[in-house]
Amino acid sequence: MLKKIIPAILVLALALMACGVSINLPTTVPPGPLTTDQISLPLPADATQTVNMTLDFGAGILKLHGGTDALVSGTAAYNFADFKPIVTSAPGTVTIEQGNWHLNGIPDLSKIKNEWDLALGQVPLNLAINAGAYDATYQFGGLALTNLTIKDGAAKAKLDFSSPNATQMSLLRYETGASNVSLTGLGNADFSIMEFSSGAGNYTLDFSGALKRDASVHITTGVSNLTLVIPPGIPVQITTEGGLSNVTHDSGWSQNNNVYTQQGSGSQLTFVIEVGAGNLVLTH
Repeated sequence: MLKKIIPAILVLALALMACGVSINLPTTVPPGPLTTDQISLPLPADATQTVNMTLDFGAGILKLHGGTDALVSGTAAYNFADFKPIVTSAPGTVTIEQGNWHLNGIPDLSKIKNEWDLALGQVPLNLAINAGAYDATYQFGGLALTNLTIKDGAAKAKLDFSSPNATQMSLLRYETGASNVSLTGLGNADFSIMEFSSGAGNYTLDFSGALKRDASVHITTGVSNLTLVIPPGIPVQITTEGGLSNVTHDSGWSQNNNVYTQQGSGSQLTFVIEVGAGNLVLTH
């Protein structure tokens, strides 16, 4: 958000000066002392009921993983007071959001520190993450995610299901801008439907893991490099649409016009991929 607001301020200032209008530009605001907040919420009384959890994060570093006996626990470290996280909760609902910058000056972007390191508990979660330009590390193995939605801007993100999801997931949705994103262990996510959309960038979607049921995947991406890692032995059908310029694949795939298939047994993955232009790599 800051990277969008600050250039807009500078453009407006230059325009006004060109018209002979004298203005005072906002002063640069230096960072304050590093502050670390402890975040902790207990498990609900009925740990079998699904909790709707929303994380709203701007720019910085976000780390999310399992490994707590609470509903959520961890730290938020920041050096601008306006970034202090706000935690609100009600039965079945939790929201953790980054505080908003109040425009009384321009922060020194080179010195901003904003980092969340949060652990999630073993309770069914409908998890939604909204973020801006950030670095993210998501370790979701062993959690109980009933739905997962991530929406971010220009991101550098790594997501991993290193062990099976503890419950069935209805929908896994990831929406990103021009980013570098790696999703691994997706076979362990146990989703029914996956939707992935992106702008230009580099994306790796790795479907290794214990695929327990048929699942469908819809991918929409711009001018990008997209790599799908799919273990051999899984039955797969991929239909490509759009202006895709190049498809390369390992042995074991067959092609009929814009449809690519891999033979196998057990649960099947069915893909529809819409690519504006770019490269698709199918590998094991």
